[in-house]
Amino acid sequence: MDFTKLTAYLDSLAGTYGIPAVDCKVTRGYETLYRHGAGYADPQGARPVADTDLYGVYSATKVVTAVAALQLIQQGKLSLSDRLDAYLPEFAELFVSRGDPAGDAPLRSPGGDASPARAQNPIRVLDLFRMTAGLTYDLGAAALQAYVRDNRHGGTMRGAMAAIARMPLICEPGTRWVYSLAHDVLGGLVETVSGERYGAYLQRHLFEPLEIRDMTLTPDAAQRARLSAQYQADAATGRIVPWEEPSPYRLTEAYESGGAGLYCTVNAYSLFAQALANGGVGATGNRILTSESIDLMRRNWLDERMLRDFAATGKTGYGYGLGVRTLMDASAARSPVGEFGWDGAAGAYVLIDPENRLSLFVAEHVLGFEENYRTIHPRIRDLVYEALG
Repeated sequence: MDFTKLTAYLDSLAGTYGIPAVDCKVTRGYETLYRHGAGYADPQGARPVADTDLYGVYSATKVVTAVAALQLIQQGKLSLSDRLDAYLPEFAELFVSRGDPAGDAPLRSPGGDASPARAQNPIRVLDLFRMTAGLTYDLGAAALQAYVRDNRHGGTMRGAMAAIARMPLICEPGTRWVYSLAHDVLGGLVETVSGERYGAYLQRHLFEPLEIRDMTLTPDAAQRARLSAQYQADAATGRIVPWEEPSPYRLTEAYESGGAGLYCTVNAYSLFAQALANGGVGATGNRILTSESIDLMRRNWLDERMLRDFAATGKTGYGYGLGVRTLMDASAARSPVGEFGWDGAAGAYVLIDPENRLSLFVAEHVLGFEENYRTIHPRIRDLVYEALG
């Protein structure tokens, strides 16, 4: 194994793109094959990247949420074919924007459609997993903003679910792939079906069995002090500048987002990814998921129309499974077919390869930097496999 090229590439990100900090870990089995951090965790350049730094991983949260929901399916408490309104009756009466397009991706948020039509299809649990619920990521929607305004310092998960249910759908459920708040709803479903607060469920059924100590939806004061500084890529100039605004995905102070809410260290997320790479069994010997459920998770669940929608993400060669991208085209990457994972809005990237019992996790903290998804993540992926020979 020779990771020289990967190290050089990670070290080059600051000079090439202005990325202030990056941390990368590769495991095989339960062994760490590679670990390298580059840059600084503070804007002043006084605090080098360290193992103890925490990052907001944003949509890399979705993989964790999918595993939590799959646990409930394993237990017979949920089924992919179940209607969502059987558990969350707020979603019984759905409306679709009259601008529902039948044409090309990507679909656009319906905005202020004053007279949406009654939806013909129900949302099913499968639709939440595979992003075909017809929901959007319109955080400015009137129903959602009303919930935020009225519950800034509190609120409940069910209250948030009711607000999302009042948002007009962009298309009929089960017909198109649209990246959305579906996994926030999946987190709400986990809370409702399990009877445990969502964060408490993750702690009890995922983090404790894997002995993960630095992964949380609600960082305490000590963890906040270890947060790596966050940045934003300026859309107009491309410059990467400090960003201290709170996450828009945390709707209220009490809200636990199943789609974008987790903070963690690289070591913490790596323990989770490592378990999935090893058939659902963590380094502790505790099982969080069966290998059959992992195979279910990483198969492609999209039809041809939905795959064309998904192609707009730029993830060449991939389809979409139960909350994860999944490699379908062996010629598109150096990783094997069935490799799966996801990424996050600030540059997090997770890759899980059960065939080789391999996991890769990368953390950055730069919001809105599209080059991560087009270039940097695929390059890191391929350099890892090149190093392995």
